[in-house]
Amino acid sequence: MIKTSKSSKSLIGAGLLTAIAASLCCITPVLALISGVSGMASSFSWMEPFRPYLVGITVLVLSFAWYQKFKQKKAKIECACEEDEKPSFFQSKKFLGIVTVFAVLMLAFPYYSYIFFPKTESKVIVVESNNIVQASLDIEGMTCQGCEEEVKNEISQLPGFIEAQVNHETGKATVKFDKSKTTLEQVVSAINKTGYKVTKEEVKN
Repeated sequence: MIKTSKSSKSLIGAGLLTAIAASLCCITPVLALISGVSGMASSFSWMEPFRPYLVGITVLVLSFAWYQKFKQKKAKIECACEEDEKPSFFQSKKFLGIVTVFAVLMLAFPYYSYIFFPKTESKVIVVESNNIVQASLDIEGMTCQGCEEEVKNEISQLPGFIEAQVNHETGKATVKFDKSKTTLEQVVSAINKTGYKVTKEEVKN
């Protein structure tokens, strides 16, 4: 019984760790926003290729933990002996259920991480048409919508910002700004400040 309890705890712990690790690349942009340290946003983007494996491990580990719980229950029903010791909360199905829900929320984090960022809308400002510049940028390191929002949030703070469209799947961004107030170098610098890297830039007047 002691071995089973220890094994169950280890499985739950492993499930938690892999679930958090699977979404760490998208958790850090939110942490960067909250802490105000934008440079840490891309710290774990290198983990994105391992995400499918970590998701798979999390599902397998927690599935096995649940299997063990039901197996223990069946064994107790079939056993004629009495159980004097009541299992602790951390060995209960309730705790495993809480951990499972938390793991699901962590695994799904990349799909709703954008909600933690302030809404970046196009700014309605009076700009002379010959001052409007549209820049197409290739950005390396983005892995989810949270990354997109972190990039948009950073460049939206520039004085000449008008609007931006960012796509993590293509790794591209289109930014409109007033060249009399902001330069392309400032836009690139703002993006690089997040930890994501601009690898190519093209200006269309």
